[in-house]
Amino acid sequence: MEKKIAVVSAILEAPQEVQNRFNEIIAEFRGIVKGRTGIPFDQYGISVITIIILGTVDEINHFTGKLGNLKHVSVKTSISKKTIVDDTVI
Repeated sequence: MEKKIAVVSAILEAPQEVQNRFNEIIAEFRGIVKGRTGIPFDQYGISVITIIILGTVDEINHFTGKLGNLKHVSVKTSISKKTIVDDTVI
């Protein structure tokens, strides 16, 4: 199965309202999520989160689509050009 590495960046503009559902979605995709960092900007009412994932293009799109459909969440994704097949980069 061909996989890609992707970086997903998300801005939560109302973190208190959406963070629980946001975290539930990340947990649903824990098989492809490889790392996560987050920085709260409490004084502005915003949180910035980056998520590293390794999955098929369909998995990446499904994940980012679910996040992007949340109210008050903006998502952008960068997908690697290299393909990984059975732990081999091609």
